[in-house]
Order: sequence, then structure tokens, then C-alpha cells
Amino acid sequence: MSTSQKIPATIVTGFLGSGKTTLLRHILSNANGRRIAVIVNEFGELGIDGEILRGCGIGCDDDGVEQAGQLYELANGCMCCTVQEEFYPVMRKLIERRGDIDHILIETSGLALPKPLVQAFNWPEIKNACTVDAVITVVDVPAAAAGQFAANPAAVDLQRKQDPNLDHESPLHELFEDQLISADLVVLSKLDQASAADRAAVEALVREDIPPAVKIVAADHGRIDLDVVLGLSSASEESIESRKGHHEHEAGHVHDEHDHDDFDSVVVQLGEVDREALLAQLADVVAQQTVYRIKGFVALPGKPMRLVVHGVGKRFDSYFDRPWRADEKRGTHLVFIGHDLDEAAIRAQLAASPVGAL
Repeated sequence: MSTSQKIPATIVTGFLGSGKTTLLRHILSNANGRRIAVIVNEFGELGIDGEILRGCGIGCDDDGVEQAGQLYELANGCMCCTVQEEFYPVMRKLIERRGDIDHILIETSGLALPKPLVQAFNWPEIKNACTVDAVITVVDVPAAAAGQFAANPAAVDLQRKQDPNLDHESPLHELFEDQLISADLVVLSKLDQASAADRAAVEALVREDIPPAVKIVAADHGRIDLDVVLGLSSASEESIESRKGHHEHEAGHVHDEHDHDDFDSVVVQLGEVDREALLAQLADVVAQQTVYRIKGFVALPGKPMRLVVHGVGKRFDSYFDRPWRADEKRGTHLVFIGHDLDEAAIRAQLAASPVGAL
């Protein structure tokens, strides 16, 4: 079977809070008749990203009722570590329905290494039916400009010499570079929050880790011409072995160092809360602990709409996505993702605040 006859799959990767789900929402909302199946990989116990996609009607019929077989969620695990257990069974289901599908969109966890996922497309059953149209890496420009991933190698080397306990680079930096190495296209996000100098600095940083042929484009709140991101025909699975990242030996073998013990997730459930009080409490948690990402849904007193909250570093964003349904319990559900999180302290801080009851 030729590549043109296979189902094209676009893999959207990028660090926590980079804007992957926003980009997917834009693609799905402007599909123009394309029949698109979606696979969402979450880190943490709550399927926040899948719920956000359903909020714009994805995976639902015209009456808002969820339809089976359009949106698949792989929760409680990183897809790069559970390809065989999690990803393969879903792909088999999609291949069985190949006549109903024009394109597959895969959103990886912000903690995932994309390379093992691309390599899975070389498994005979998948390779015969699907191809990787492109790996798209989304980069949060203001976060990258602030040095959230890009550690200075010289400074790290100096610290290593001064402190024998620092025998490796920041796992965030390694993960950021590995996501870039796998990219067929890099999308810069959140430029409205960055200066021209920040954009130039991040572009230079990104260019260090990608081949000249890989394009760097910008997306305003995920809005981008679909012809730029779909139909690239990269067949990434055929060249992925030549892309060497931090998590591989020179001989091409993957290290065992990609351990999600480097990252923690804490789920907190509250009642109805005051928006400003909650955001203030979340800012305090971020100031006191190493929190990379906060996301979730919030119930506000007297408000019929559900509030979505996103936090990356010290930056928070919130918006109403849909009304609370009659068949669901109103409440606030938050996921904290970070390093060495003190779960008891997070729960105690929120429980002691006026924002709600655990």
C-alpha cells in the first residue's frame, strides 16, 4: 500500500501548557468535512484535555451526546512508556474503521517523548494502514524565553563540577530538546505574551535542535491555516531512527532514564469556589512548590457555565467552555503537575482557604 493510501496521523507534542489542546481545538473546529479521530494522552487522573475537546463538540453528535469511536483518551500514563499496552489497541480499532476516517490526531502528554510513538508506526499492522503525516511540536514562547526548559550547558557543567550530586542536565531541558528533535514542524504559541526579542531568542534556541528543512511557524491562540499543519506527508516513521536525542546512546539504544518519577501529579477536588480567591491560592502554591502545570474545571457560585483554568508557571488563564450538565455534579477538579510535590501541603492550603471544601 502506498503512503497516499494510508491513514495520515498527526502527532502533536510539546511541553506542559504549551498550547497543544488549543491547536487541536482549532483543527477540529475547522475540519471542513474531514473525518478526524482523536487520541488524547493525559498525565494525571483527570481527563482534562479530553473534556475540553468535548466542550467544543468533538466526539459528540448534534445534540451534544457523546459518540463512541471518535475521541479516545489514554489516561494515567505517558504514551511513550505505554505504547504497547495503551496505544496499540486503540490503533487497531481505528484501522478496523479505516473507511470512516480521513485523519488521526494524536495529542501526547506534555511529559511524553514522541520518538517511541513514531517508531510504533513501523509495527507491521500499523505500518500497512497508517503513516505519520507529521510530528508537530508546540513551543510556549514566553515560557521558553524565561529559561523554563533551556538550561545553559556551560552553567550546568560548572554546577556539576561544584556539586557531585548534579550528574545530569535538567530533565525538562532534555525533554524539550527530544520533542524538538522529533519535529517535522514547530509551532510557536502565546506570542501575544512575548516581545519580538523573546520570539527571536526562542527561534534561535529551537533552530539549534532542528534540521534546516523543518519550518518554524507561529499560531495565534492555536489559529493557523490547516494546510500548514495537515497534509505534510512527512512519513516520519521512515526517518525517525536517524534523529538522536538525549535519551539514546550513540549506538541508538534508548536510555532507561526517562522516568516519570521526575514528575508528580496531584488531583484536588473542591466544591464551588470564588474565582479570585482560588487563583490567589493557586499562585501561593506555585510560589511555594515546583509546579509546572495546573489545569482543571471550576464551579463558580451562581454561574451556570463551567470555568476552565490553565496555569503554566506563574501565568494563569481561565475561560468558560460550556454549561454544567444536569446529569453531572457541579464541583471544582484540579490537576497539579510538578516535581517533588508535597500533596498534603497542597490539600491543606486549599482546605484552609475560603475557596471550598475538599
